[in-house]
Amino acid sequence: MDWLLGCLGSVLIAGAAYWKQSLSRSGFIAAVLLGMTMYALASAAWFGTLIAFFISSSLLSKLKQARKAAAESGYAKGGRRDAGQVAANGGLGLLLCIGHSIWPSSIWWFLYVGVMATVNADTWATEIGGMSKSVPRSIVSGKRVTAGTSGGVTLLGLTASLAGGAFIGLVGGVLLHVGESSESTSGVAMLVLQGAIAGLGGSLADSWLGATLQVMYRCEICDRTVEKPEHCGKQGVHIRGLRGMTNDLVNAGSSIFGGALCLILSIILLS
Repeated sequence: MDWLLGCLGSVLIAGAAYWKQSLSRSGFIAAVLLGMTMYALASAAWFGTLIAFFISSSLLSKLKQARKAAAESGYAKGGRRDAGQVAANGGLGLLLCIGHSIWPSSIWWFLYVGVMATVNADTWATEIGGMSKSVPRSIVSGKRVTAGTSGGVTLLGLTASLAGGAFIGLVGGVLLHVGESSESTSGVAMLVLQGAIAGLGGSLADSWLGATLQVMYRCEICDRTVEKPEHCGKQGVHIRGLRGMTNDLVNAGSSIFGGALCLILSIILLS
């Protein structure tokens, strides 16, 4: 029954996202499989946190698309997520969920919150930060860079990142403590703090990896530095980064960092 309910719920949510063009066909299939498995293996807190990320990020991707179009033209991924992006954002969380079902421990939960806080913070930073009027600066050199450049950060993007991580902590904390006494308020507040810090830290790690190790190309038509191998209808020239270090791998690496940071914070705060 859990598998059936998880499948129906995931089809409805992912189907709505596909209809709104937030998901590609492969992304729809991956999202259904991910949501169904997580619902069947975990509690409402795990599944609800995943859905909170998915819905909020999908809604944000539709805000002021025309204004963000220029910045996003250089991104390897646009607002419509495919299977690879769904796996990069939720695959690690699913592995942690499976680990928890085999060997129940709070360690898995804190790692999961950190991972989801990171992917949500990074998504909010990209979607909201893409609307910033200020010129982004490189997280490595501090110099001004073109909007859409991997590793570029803005104050609006950093603020959105902090809020995105806190949002995941809030949703996870509320769902985890639903039905408990008012004493659980402190537990929710603590998880909000962990989510905010882990999300911001993971998002910054994503920017740093994007600015140093991620493969980047130069478009010979518009002379822009872009993440994807093709731009303006022509193959770009590899200029830096490790071949094969795609945006999806950068997202996965930063998620691991955010999860570890959240776990460390839980040890410090709960000791």
